[in-house]
Amino acid sequence: MIQFTCPTCAKPFKVPDEFAGRTARCKSCGNPLVVPAAPTSATLVASDSARAGAVVSPSPAPPLPSRPPAPAPPPTPQPHARLPMRTRRLLADAQHMADAFGHSDKIRLLSAEGDPPDRYRVEYRIRSLGPTADPDHPAPRDVHQVEIQLTADYPRSAPSCKMLTPIYHPNIDPSHVCVGDHWAAGERLVDLVVRIGEMLAYQAYNIKSPLDAHAAMWADLNQDKLPTDPRTIRPAALE
Repeated sequence: MIQFTCPTCAKPFKVPDEFAGRTARCKSCGNPLVVPAAPTSATLVASDSARAGAVVSPSPAPPLPSRPPAPAPPPTPQPHARLPMRTRRLLADAQHMADAFGHSDKIRLLSAEGDPPDRYRVEYRIRSLGPTADPDHPAPRDVHQVEIQLTADYPRSAPSCKMLTPIYHPNIDPSHVCVGDHWAAGERLVDLVVRIGEMLAYQAYNIKSPLDAHAAMWADLNQDKLPTDPRTIRPAALE
């Protein structure tokens, strides 16, 4: 038998050993108590006068593991608002630029700014000409950089293109690359980038309405030296 007292009111109790560890409520003070473990023979204290005054109820059985809740159904996809035409065009241009010039040895995309991008910096490795102190004697130049800004009216209006490196060409000056006469809203940006490369290679030029009169005169007098780079500028990815 297990003998113990209520820790609150000191009322003695005596219960069978099998009730060890179970919870009960003291009949005297009403406070909850826990039946202690059965004492060893060395610690048993006989007390014939102790009476079991507690009604011991078995501890509740642990609850059975519950079935995991069913996963919530996926949210119903909501239709996305249709993107503005210019935004859709900018996203398409960014993908085309990456696909077309990711592995080109002549045209390399240096940077794309904006989200989605609307300003590009492009490097060309094309044999062309650069200015010298004597405007009638240009010098060979093989590396060129161009900045292309897609304006607020793009694609209805042509991108704004300017050279970041010196160039000697009838239709290019330090602040402007003349592409507006050929632009159409349905033209892809990658095709414009290729056309600038063809201009740098002197595969395309116009001496009738030049931006650089000296370069136009030189091109007219030196047609046997043109194009400066006869290679195909258009990447294979665009074929």
